[in-house]
Amino acid sequence: MTTMTNNRATTNALKQIPTVSIYGLPFSKMGMDETIAKLTEAIENREVTHVITANPIMVMSALEDPAYHSMMRTAELIVPDGTGVVWAAGYVGEPVTERVPGFDILHRLMALGESKGWSVYLLGTDQQTIDQAAANLKQKYPLTRIVGVRNGYFGPEQDAEVVAAIREARPDILFVARSASTQEPWISRYKNELNVPVIMGVGGSFDIIAGKLKRAPKVFQKLRIEWLYRLLQEPYRYKRMLVLPKFVIKVVREKEKVTKARP
Repeated sequence: MTTMTNNRATTNALKQIPTVSIYGLPFSKMGMDETIAKLTEAIENREVTHVITANPIMVMSALEDPAYHSMMRTAELIVPDGTGVVWAAGYVGEPVTERVPGFDILHRLMALGESKGWSVYLLGTDQQTIDQAAANLKQKYPLTRIVGVRNGYFGPEQDAEVVAAIREARPDILFVARSASTQEPWISRYKNELNVPVIMGVGGSFDIIAGKLKRAPKVFQKLRIEWLYRLLQEPYRYKRMLVLPKFVIKVVREKEKVTKARP
């Protein structure tokens, strides 16, 4: 009964957001400002909202794994983080307003939290990185309270302990940075228990905030090749990056099928 109720609530929430279906995944057409307004509303109303900042790699993973596809569809909001998704939406005639990077959402919410009195919990990566990221965020946004910090190196046997700690801290926002295969499924599984208004996976954002990595310069962002800059910093990611041309080829070949619902 609970599952049915949650699915119905998710469906209703998604109907209120203009979306384009990319292989059955409802990507928001909203721009950054509209997205922040939607998340502000969720926080003020204490409505659990799982935000997935998706890219072509995630779309391809979802197509290969039906369980991952189903999990992504339970999210209340999927935003087009990857430039490949923005291109695909335009290519099939259903353009999104703009790319909505998770890194920028994080900073916009942290900045807004200063005037709203919001609290944030940081979960993920290694302890040294997450501690440094927390310190840097506190320095930049001193009025947004960070009420919890924990590394992401824990197994299923510790899930209950982690969930309990987050529930006790009662943050308005939870940012999670774990492995690609773990991050979104973990959020999806525990979001209702966590009862945090906005929960968002942030991938490698904490590495950049902590100073371990650099974000792509503006010129790379404007040319929509941030992925190349990241590959230059982390060459070992090349196998994941090989998915990008495969995604482009697939969309071009299946243009008429891209927006059709997937089982």
